Amino acid sequence: MKKGICLLAILLLLPAARPTAAEDYRPVVGQQGKDVIWVPTPEDFIEAMLDAARVTSDDYVIDLGSGDGRIVIAAARRGARALGIEYNPDLTELSRHKAETAGVADRARFVTADIFASDLGRATVITMYLLPDLNLRLRPTLLGLAPGTRVISHAFHMAEWAPDETILVADREAYLWIVPARADGVWALRDGGAPSELRIVQNFQKIEGTVRPGLPIAVGQILGDRISFRAGAASYEGRIAGDAMEGTVNDGGSKRTWSASRTGR
Repeated sequence: MKKGICLLAILLLLPAARPTAAEDYRPVVGQQGKDVIWVPTPEDFIEAMLDAARVTSDDYVIDLGSGDGRIVIAAARRGARALGIEYNPDLTELSRHKAETAGVADRARFVTADIFASDLGRATVITMYLLPDLNLRLRPTLLGLAPGTRVISHAFHMAEWAPDETILVADREAYLWIVPARADGVWALRDGGAPSELRIVQNFQKIEGTVRPGLPIAVGQILGDRISFRAGAASYEGRIAGDAMEGTVNDGGSKRTWSASRTGR
């Protein structure tokens, strides 16, 4: 009996279990980070951004500067696999704790790293809330991702690379880009007649050029791996796969297939 009383007394004297360091950490809006201050995106706007990017369970989402993990966790709740890259280790640990609490830790992963030194190649969707100059630093890397990768930025543009879609909710804006395939160069075109030359000059997702000598391209656009343009009375639509393209051409009177192979840049 005495032993039981002594044990109880010892237990009562022990300090109560304390929260983990991650639970203890409370980030402050506006706190300074490596490149930006921390300002979280509201939950309802996150959902609008993910809707615009059409995030599904088939996607791999990477959030650049993931803060407290809310975008990654929201993507994981949709069934996507998601990675948050955050420079502040305290925010990384907090994010992991929140993912565990939300029951999505198997799909939501967080790493402490520099976004400019990280491999983004697995992403099908990139999300970010950075600053204009940081967006521009990232732009070459983003343009090098697989055609069709969706890039969505809260609040800030990427200069001459115009967005494919603008998302507006109340007083907030986000911008969506679809990484375009590279179509610039000289192509050998076959569209049912004699083989001819297709020259394309590409400016992000917009294209200009000529089909056959002197026939200019009009309304030229690339969306992911899809290409469309007009040349005279003919409308071309197709898909780009490396140095090859194929699709259909409609000249108003008939519809036929076309293909092209790149012969130079």
